[in-house]
Amino acid sequence: MAALSKSIPHNCYEIGHTWHPSCRVSFLQVTWGALEESLKIYAPLYLIAAILRKRKLDYYLYKLLPEILQSASFLTANGALYITFFCTLRRGLLTIYMANLVLLFCITAAMYMFFFRCKDGLKGFTFSALRFIVGKEEIPTHSYSPEAAYAKVEQKREKQEEKPRRMHIIYLVRKLVNLICKHGPRHRCCKHYEDNCISYCIKGFIRMFSVGYLIQCCLRIPSAFRHLFTKPSRLLSLFYNKENFQLGAFLGSFVSIYKGTSCFLRWIRNLDDELHAIIAGFLAGISMMFYKSTTISMYLASKLVETMYFKGIEAGKVPYFPHADTIIYSISTAICFQAAVMEVQTLRPSYWKFLLRLTKGRFAVMNRKALDVFGTGASKHFQGFVPRLDPRYTVVKPELPIEFS
Repeated sequence: MAALSKSIPHNCYEIGHTWHPSCRVSFLQVTWGALEESLKIYAPLYLIAAILRKRKLDYYLYKLLPEILQSASFLTANGALYITFFCTLRRGLLTIYMANLVLLFCITAAMYMFFFRCKDGLKGFTFSALRFIVGKEEIPTHSYSPEAAYAKVEQKREKQEEKPRRMHIIYLVRKLVNLICKHGPRHRCCKHYEDNCISYCIKGFIRMFSVGYLIQCCLRIPSAFRHLFTKPSRLLSLFYNKENFQLGAFLGSFVSIYKGTSCFLRWIRNLDDELHAIIAGFLAGISMMFYKSTTISMYLASKLVETMYFKGIEAGKVPYFPHADTIIYSISTAICFQAAVMEVQTLRPSYWKFLLRLTKGRFAVMNRKALDVFGTGASKHFQGFVPRLDPRYTVVKPELPIEFS
């Protein structure tokens, strides 16, 4: 059992910012490194999101940069304030363990899709994102009648016949799908009037697989072009990378499983029900097997809790706590950072790599050997590491680092 009530005689330089004795200089170094990495993360993320959401020119001129800076400052504050309070408080919290990834995502997806199908269930960006992913056909209420929808389909077909048919890849793929699913069935409750149920699922998979593949390619562009002249062969990994296909398979299978299950339930029950979304969403969550991401799963689960909490407030079933979201986030961040110092072995490798990237590797040079007295095995993965400390600024005479010939 960890003896967290014990105290140690070392100061913050001997344990925390071992690379520099000054708290102020260490704070500035961590802050600048975190800001730099935050901009690398959020700049392409917001740019891709703006392109996918078809933002107008005014957004790129006046809103894109402020939103990037706002999110970057938020992430930067995590690293900067942590090192600040580490120097002033040096206090600890216990760590927590994460639930099963895929099961958690299945439950989260089931609830999200249920709220998506319900009237006024979701609003804002979440609703728009899900409508983009699964399509407006899965929304139970539409502003047009079936007759008007059929009329639009016929008009679209007439326009397509007037245009010259070019033999390009998109046309060939579409033609192949239409040939395979030309005479397939479609239930009367299904609102995908342009396609039968089989074609509907296949096209959904192809569309979102392409989106996932392109997103992952775009995220790899900065790292690929850094090696443009030194290792030109690495540019091929931009297009033929395992992660590209994994994200595509995740998004594509999620949509196709959800749509296929929804159509199947409409055929079985002979009606279109919001409760179908719970079953379809849960089964679609199995797609997480293709792209296991704790970040996605935990983020969506936390946002789901937030959504349900605010819905409870609107219904008068749950009391309102001012700044509850900020408090919960602060506690969660504190727990994760505590684990990163006292029990690195309990963190997922991907999150530990993210912290190293955010702090330019400074999280790894903390003097965890001095923290072993608490019994958490802080230096378990840092055996043999001894920081080079200036004895003029230490309380305890520093141990000399081992020199290897």
